[in-house]
Amino acid sequence: MRPLRQNEVLSNARLFLENLLRYGILVDPIQVVSLFLKDPYSWPAACLVIVCNAFILVALYTERKLAMGSISEKVGLLIYIFNLTIILCFPMVVVLKLPSITPVGGAFALGIYTILFLKLYSYKDVNKWCRERTQAKARSLSRSLSCPSPPSTSSSMQSYVSYPGNLSLRDIYYFVFAPTLCYELNFPRSESIRMGFLLRRLFEMLLLTQLLVGLTQQWMVPIIRSSMKPLQEMDYTRMTERLLRLAVPNHLLWLIFFYSFFHSSMNFMAELLRFGDREFYRDWWNSETITYFWQNWNIPVHKWCLRHFYKPLLRRGAGKLLSQSAVFFASAFFHEYLVSVPLRMFRLWAFMGMMAQIPLAWLVSRFLRGNYGNAAVWLSLIIGQPIAVLMYVHDYYVTNHQDDLTINEDL
Repeated sequence: MRPLRQNEVLSNARLFLENLLRYGILVDPIQVVSLFLKDPYSWPAACLVIVCNAFILVALYTERKLAMGSISEKVGLLIYIFNLTIILCFPMVVVLKLPSITPVGGAFALGIYTILFLKLYSYKDVNKWCRERTQAKARSLSRSLSCPSPPSTSSSMQSYVSYPGNLSLRDIYYFVFAPTLCYELNFPRSESIRMGFLLRRLFEMLLLTQLLVGLTQQWMVPIIRSSMKPLQEMDYTRMTERLLRLAVPNHLLWLIFFYSFFHSSMNFMAELLRFGDREFYRDWWNSETITYFWQNWNIPVHKWCLRHFYKPLLRRGAGKLLSQSAVFFASAFFHEYLVSVPLRMFRLWAFMGMMAQIPLAWLVSRFLRGNYGNAAVWLSLIIGQPIAVLMYVHDYYVTNHQDDLTINEDL
């Protein structure tokens, strides 16, 4: 294994030096600001994020009225349907209609609204479960439904909350900022904030963000630009060569982003809020099936899908295959939503890529085992993402810079 790793390091070092000799130093930290802002005095994406507080307050107000019995469950459901629909539609319309929002700024705002949509959906479900238990006069509230269980002596230091005492501004905003998508009345809490741990995660976030920007500017952008001409001419040989060259930096950036977001950023927020549940991912790198990968690489989303989507479908009589397909369909929709809307074009590459995971998962689980299955998972990650990147970049160039496609073919 050691000689193999040395060969990988030497190979990547050669590619890095070749890139520097061919293009020089392309890293420009100042240019990153333009990805978020066209006008330094206008922050439309940030304003869009601030507006989302209105939807949070609507959800809290609705739950308080439901707890008091001032409105019926049907009226409350209608309010939630309207509120959640607007959460998805309002930022989409703003991004599509407001040219001053950049693609990166739009993607950031839409990501925040998508997270809020999932959180408020969970908030609705859990409070409804608690009302149903209360109305049934159950002696104990099921922990599996996230309603509170009697506090143990070990957690006596924490304040114990029961329904409807959880319906407060402090509680809902703690949930909004907590690194989880599934609501609970009593989250597990750590005893104190470890400043050393917090500063290490902050340092990682800052360092890895700069590394992501630098590698994108220095490594990925030149390869993508040189790929436009082969794509236009449908030169399959050069297209394949560009795709394979793009696969290495793309996968490296994906791994850096994964660590930065799921380990550094989420642990930073968890430590800051003394949030006790730190299981943000499992050993997805050992996945021998596609299904195992999707169940373990993003635990907050997996738990939400399992609790609020997959199991409810099963309880309504849907089969496992149909329920799993529905989960992939919902995931495909949000992937496309987060890519197509900021780019202001609809090509469905992300949607089709996610839906293709269903037959791929069946093929891998049926015909491949052990290391072969693990190799198939890694191959789908390394090759699949660059294909989508090239498709979207090409279509974006054609749509927005058709007159500027005189790209030099230096390679």
